[in-house]
Amino acid sequence: MNRIAIMGSGAWGTALAISLARRGGHRIALWSYAKDVAATMRDQRENVAFLPGFKIPESVAVFEEAAEALDGAEIVVSVTPSQFVRSSYEGFAAHLREGQILVSATKGIEDETYQRMTEVIGEVLAKRGMELPCGVLSGPSFAQEVAAGAPTAITIASTDAHLAARVQREFSSRFLRLYTNDDVIGVELGGSLKNVIAIAAGIVAGLELGFNSNAAVITRGIAEITRLAVACGGRRETLAGLSGIGDLVLTCTGSLSRNRTVGMGLGQGRKIDAILAGLEGKVAEGVRTTSAALGLARKHGVEMPIAEQMEAILMHGKAPERAIEELMLRPGRDE
Repeated sequence: MNRIAIMGSGAWGTALAISLARRGGHRIALWSYAKDVAATMRDQRENVAFLPGFKIPESVAVFEEAAEALDGAEIVVSVTPSQFVRSSYEGFAAHLREGQILVSATKGIEDETYQRMTEVIGEVLAKRGMELPCGVLSGPSFAQEVAAGAPTAITIASTDAHLAARVQREFSSRFLRLYTNDDVIGVELGGSLKNVIAIAAGIVAGLELGFNSNAAVITRGIAEITRLAVACGGRRETLAGLSGIGDLVLTCTGSLSRNRTVGMGLGQGRKIDAILAGLEGKVAEGVRTTSAALGLARKHGVEMPIAEQMEAILMHGKAPERAIEELMLRPGRDE
């Protein structure tokens, strides 16, 4: 029986804890940065703030102290928002130990450094003289559906085949199927960049431009994602899998997608600040990832026209209609 620590009590972290508890065979610790959220989960056995309507099994122990959650953990899964990964691991590091397996389940790129989450984690630990194996958990997975037990397939990526196989074995159930992959870069960037494209898909929906436009955004979006992932060292075939086109299609078409919801609001003429306030503390990673993705793209000399228009809308208030028009009027090119 493994002790697994889920570090982050947002919707996805809570859903993973519920899924692992449903599977059985593990001791699950769920850590919350917010003491009030932790207290509510312990008292009501429900994450009212981020995943209401789903019972947290009694077998899931809830903590607000990282040291307690990490104590004795063999597998540590981090599910904090991307902007807090560095600071979180600076706090976690003192309580980590050799022999533990780390799994990053955060989809995003760090501002300014343009680092992937595993790079951020590795850098923080290296400064403390530590090196722990770290994998990436990604793929098409709405938290609500995972918590409900809907059949879901995702990817665990690591250059350490033993790590990937162990996480696959310990997390898989009749509700959750894991595939292994050794392309950490491709899996991590696929999961991060799809959120940017999902905002564009939401704008198309908000403007009521129809199915043709949505298909164009998804198809050209995966082309942008693939170009950048390959330039960074990822493999093209990875982006044709669960953590690429699979995650992109889900996030661009599903009504549960927060990034698509943000885009719909923009397409309907709402202001970004009001849209984000309406999420009530939930995170739409694509908003922060857009500028970081473009910084990474410029670093590698990769063109990302959809992402560029999303940045213009999000950061500079450009009219969505004008952004779509400019995408359509770009010079012709080969596919």
